[in-house]
Amino acid sequence: MKISVVTIIYNTKDTIKRCIESVISQDYNNIEYIIIDGGSTDGSLQIINQYKSHIQVLVSEPDQGIYDAMNKGIRLATGEIVGTLNADDFFADQGVISEVAQAFSDNVADIIYGNLDYINSANKIIRKWKSHKCGKNSFNRGFMPPHPTFYCKRYLFEKHGFYSLDYGSAADYELMARFMHKWQISSLHLNKVMVNMQVGGVSNSNLINRIKAWSFDLKAMRENNVFLPVLAIVLKPLRKIFQFL
Repeated sequence: MKISVVTIIYNTKDTIKRCIESVISQDYNNIEYIIIDGGSTDGSLQIINQYKSHIQVLVSEPDQGIYDAMNKGIRLATGEIVGTLNADDFFADQGVISEVAQAFSDNVADIIYGNLDYINSANKIIRKWKSHKCGKNSFNRGFMPPHPTFYCKRYLFEKHGFYSLDYGSAADYELMARFMHKWQISSLHLNKVMVNMQVGGVSNSNLINRIKAWSFDLKAMRENNVFLPVLAIVLKPLRKIFQFL
């Protein structure tokens, strides 16, 4: 089973080495690694080129942002399974992709996701995002899987669509709600920390961005038939209170 891992970057020279090394050190031997660069000018490409023998696809050109770049990578993927690993993030251990592959082999699920640790610049864990099984009404109660741990069969994008650029920073939430809630695609929670994610995401960078993110969340909920979306949008951030250490 080939698994395609897509990393998108733009001027991330301080973290891209760590990200790449976490991919190429995986003990699974059938990984297709795809890097989509938005036209970095900070030396990121020079770092990437040091690992070009481990990278099956490298594209460097301007794009329309994070989710446009993700779509490019997914369209280029040839693996049966596709996931993403952002340039600021890295796999929690060398066996993550092996366990993802085993979970797909052992179960009928078309989507697998796990747990995530948030770290600061000193690599200290400051928040643990432990997810759980997604039930039929989970999204109605503010549920959202950690997107950096989200792996799915590639045909789902071809059948149900790619990331929509109409939802800003909530495009990942919208896609997962579309797949898992609207279309009720079978999923499995892999109860392990899969990714370490460095804090400082776009949607949380300031109050204005947070308000924009809420509005995009609400739009995504309404579009994907989430019952009582206003209640769900209140419950969604409340779930995070219990994730802080």
